[in-house]
Amino acid sequence: MNLRLSEEQKMVQKTIKKFVEKELMPLENEVLRNEREGKPSLPPGKLEELQLKAKEAGFWGINTPAEYGGADLGNVMLAIVYMEVAKTFVPFKFGGSADNILYYANEEQKKKYLIPTINGEKKSCFAMTEPSAGSDTRNIKMTAVKDGDEWVLNGEKTFITGGNEADFVMVIAITDKEKHKESNGREGVTCFIVDREMGWRSEYIHTMGEWGPAGLVFENVRVPEENILGGLHKGYSLGLEWIGFARWVVGARAVGAAERLLQMAIDYAKDRITFGKPIAERQAIQWQIADSAVEIEAAKWLVLNAAYTLDQGEDNRHLASMAKLFGANMGNRVVDRVLQIHGGMGYTRELPIERWYREARLWRIYDGTDEIQRMIIARNLLKGHVKIGQFI
Repeated sequence: MNLRLSEEQKMVQKTIKKFVEKELMPLENEVLRNEREGKPSLPPGKLEELQLKAKEAGFWGINTPAEYGGADLGNVMLAIVYMEVAKTFVPFKFGGSADNILYYANEEQKKKYLIPTINGEKKSCFAMTEPSAGSDTRNIKMTAVKDGDEWVLNGEKTFITGGNEADFVMVIAITDKEKHKESNGREGVTCFIVDREMGWRSEYIHTMGEWGPAGLVFENVRVPEENILGGLHKGYSLGLEWIGFARWVVGARAVGAAERLLQMAIDYAKDRITFGKPIAERQAIQWQIADSAVEIEAAKWLVLNAAYTLDQGEDNRHLASMAKLFGANMGNRVVDRVLQIHGGMGYTRELPIERWYREARLWRIYDGTDEIQRMIIARNLLKGHVKIGQFI
């Protein structure tokens, strides 16, 4: 059992860290200023410019199979990359990638959707959540009714990341009401690839953070049979696979952000003088720093274990739920402590702490709430699907 990165992995981590520090962190003041003024975080074209710089450094399609021109770094390295990128709040993601479930596309669909998405020519989003079906994904109401060689979709989706910018959506809808009812939502649903030009529309949803998801509206949207992704009535399993991947990634991002925030707290505590000495010498501050460091390290290993298990071709859903639950809550505790250590300055918009504070609160909600993760973890243990100490 090797608990250390290989030399190659260390080199990748070092290169990503350098890119973040050189290309992204210098943009932080501009991002804060733009957001205070109600403007987009980055001006048009800036993200694409940054992605091309990353491509020149060899980072394109970091989780994309080599056969599609990607780096295919594997999930452990992907976790490390997410941790490094999360050390800045500048909105950035590497180009050359596509949603994991899009690889279930047939050859024609790959030519039309997968390859253009990898090449950056098209943008996609995934839509499962509905106004009455958030954590309870089996309670979706959106329907798809067969009409000749087409399916007619009606319903709404909500809180869809990237929904305002997407050229097409991979959307889950009920295709057999009886199967859906009898299976308690596990069967009778299908995933469709739907181009925006087919008629669905998106509506921006304002949130307490800078993240702006979308509501998607489908009114008699006609989709050809050939746009079914992964097979008729196979949508529920695709949805779970998409969500399962996203969960441990939330934990990875929480680790990266928390590490940056803790370093900010340490630096500030050394410089801030009260009653004749730095607050770093106060036990109340030291304990907050120590607790944060321990929790970050614990969350990091939960995330890496979930990623490693996936790299071995094993089922990591239980570990992904643990990484998401602990990581998201750890991130919330750390940012709260860091804001407290900074006092009034931490509450202002001159520093990014309050921005992270608002963003971190979302980690405990999307891709499965705290309550859902606890339910999954407890169910797995109580039903014997997972044994205590099974994953080492």
